[in-house]
Amino acid sequence: MAKSPEIEHPSKAFGWAARDTSGLLSPFNFSRRATGEKDVTFKVLFCGVCHSDLHMVKNEWGSSIYPLIPGHEIVGVVTEVGSKVQKFKVGDKVGVGCMVGACHSCDNCDNNLENYCPKMILTYGANYYDGTITYGGYSDTMVSDEHFVVRIPDNLPLDASAPLLCAGITVYSPLRFYGLDRPGMHVGVVGLGGLGHVAVKFAKAMGVKVTVISTSPNKKKEALEHLGADSFLVSKDQDQMQAAQGTMDGIIDTVSAQHPLLPLIGLLKTQGKLVMVGAPEKPLELPVFPLLMGRKLLGGSCFGGMKETQEMIDFAAKHNITSDIEVIPIDYVNTAMERLVKADVRYRFVIDIGNTLKSSS
Repeated sequence: MAKSPEIEHPSKAFGWAARDTSGLLSPFNFSRRATGEKDVTFKVLFCGVCHSDLHMVKNEWGSSIYPLIPGHEIVGVVTEVGSKVQKFKVGDKVGVGCMVGACHSCDNCDNNLENYCPKMILTYGANYYDGTITYGGYSDTMVSDEHFVVRIPDNLPLDASAPLLCAGITVYSPLRFYGLDRPGMHVGVVGLGGLGHVAVKFAKAMGVKVTVISTSPNKKKEALEHLGADSFLVSKDQDQMQAAQGTMDGIIDTVSAQHPLLPLIGLLKTQGKLVMVGAPEKPLELPVFPLLMGRKLLGGSCFGGMKETQEMIDFAAKHNITSDIEVIPIDYVNTAMERLVKADVRYRFVIDIGNTLKSSS
């Protein structure tokens, strides 16, 4: 018989978990494994609230395992390292993003693309090697194989760098892979939320001209003055969209809701690339003819491998890129989820785990 989460591992832990598809989070006693020879154990200080946490607590993607502790934008300070750990020591500032395991032997793993490994293990709600379920960062401690731990440079604030471990790498990776990182290029960013706002910051730091494409005209001032975008298009304004036809080398589409692709494909130059990083629940309609007539490319991208994630964090530190955040106590997390549904956050909630998560036992 399977042991209860509280006693399946030797180290006591405490977090907030969802118990069912209501998605309501509440205090939860569980346990973490002892620090293995290649493991890094750290005290969690902050954890970002990602849109996928919202989908997962409610089982909207059909893969959730309850009880579920979400959180894959986890940062803190190392408290213990295994005997064979080489990259980290006690006291280091570290983070863990979307994954905690991979096979380390397939082509993807050999090419630093663990995020595309068929046996990749997600940070929460997945089966770990020992048969137990992984628990995420809405908790007081984290244990991870050092391969999946990222060093956080000293000049980055922990709270505002946490969302970079998911949102940051999710937009950085496609900018690099699809060659949309060359100075002087013109790149569109669709949607100005948790992903979109950091996409603007990374693209600008790469020397790219950035146009924000949004359904909300009231985000124009924010995009231009605060985030430093070069221009702003209201996607519902046909005159604006028509005037910008054929002007963009690429577009990073961060929107997870249903939306038409045809107007976006029209914005691309010949051989332009439309890259999807949002995850709409239902299939989108794809008009093929406009792709043919301009040799245009529609692609996708899903976070990034560990080498690239560290590269992204180091780039962020060099260019002072952080996420714009609203820090919240853990007992506000259910309200935060309700606000996230309405996109009522600028632009990422981050839970102050270190100061507000207190075990009742």
